Amino acid sequence: MTDRFAIAGARIFDGQAWHEDSALIVRDGSVERIAPRGSLPAGISLIELKGGILAPGFIDLQVNGGGGIMLNDGPSLEVIRTICAAHVPFGTTALLPTLITDTPEITEAAIAAGAQAALQKVPGFLGLHLEGPHLSKARKGAHDPALIRPMTDEDETRLIAAREKMPVLLTTVAPESVDERRVAGLASAGVIVSLGHSDTSYQTTRAMAAAGATMVTHLFNAMSQIGNREPGLAGATIDTGTLSAGLIADGIHVDPATIGIALRAKQGPARIFLVTDAMATIGTDMKSFTLNGRLIRRENGRLTLEDGTLAGADLDMISAVRFMRETIGLELDEALRMASLYPAQAVGQAVRLGHLGEGAAASIVHLSDALDVEGVWIEGEKVFAAS
Repeated sequence: MTDRFAIAGARIFDGQAWHEDSALIVRDGSVERIAPRGSLPAGISLIELKGGILAPGFIDLQVNGGGGIMLNDGPSLEVIRTICAAHVPFGTTALLPTLITDTPEITEAAIAAGAQAALQKVPGFLGLHLEGPHLSKARKGAHDPALIRPMTDEDETRLIAAREKMPVLLTTVAPESVDERRVAGLASAGVIVSLGHSDTSYQTTRAMAAAGATMVTHLFNAMSQIGNREPGLAGATIDTGTLSAGLIADGIHVDPATIGIALRAKQGPARIFLVTDAMATIGTDMKSFTLNGRLIRRENGRLTLEDGTLAGADLDMISAVRFMRETIGLELDEALRMASLYPAQAVGQAVRLGHLGEGAAASIVHLSDALDVEGVWIEGEKVFAAS
């Protein structure tokens, strides 16, 4: 990695504003500053691009797999490396490998692998997302109901200990399996608590938010919906300013009209951000794989169990950004923020991630004007170039 260099020749989006005829100066893996093209220091190494856009690298907080493998397949350091590397060509520079509901032994293995990945600074590894097993069977989705169970003291202790071993630990829980006292304990220990796979009510969701839950997992999917007399978890998410929410923007998991309504209605300062909920298929041409011994088929952009239940998503981050821009009609800067700044804020990492301001990590994506990924840097190191 070059200690100091500049990148020029593209429009620069720093996470808030656009810069024309400017250069991004990188020093020791961090952004030094964005400077007018004509004021670059003499002799600095210059990477000259041929147009397009430089933007903050994407951050994906829900990544079950990629490169032909699932984290559940047998969590290890190499599995995490494979998953992180599989998402780089799609602009993702930081992600949370996500463990779907599994046995205590597999959960322990995932935590151990995550601790190793943090120590070895695996490129792209931000932490872990443990999605379950403390969910509601009524809203299980593709999770194995035989493995869903209430949280115990031992589970809570395990999570709190795991948080000390990595930058971010996020867990998806349902109020049916985890009470307010446990949510408060986890949150006070720095665990990000996300509500999901739940049939809970508006009032209970608000109580969980007051106790310390700050996120909701894949908005509208596997949760109680907005009704005329009961707004449910979906309604409470939109109406509660402290709850951020992931969104699977593929046109399959949530109707575009529903996405538009949610974006217009969402109370802040917390935001809706993009997640892929990606499975093993990303970066491959595989047509099927297994999860907890059950076959999942890939067809026409969908991943489904044999009974037709959606099982994660066949989605990458740049495709989600394009969907928000082209189908939902968002301004490009807002679509980019949904893939970078907003997820960084949701997990308390916005000092270093999600923008290209002074001191931020030089984790950058170079996009063509058609929103194809042309190049990717993680902390100043070039890790992908389109052929």
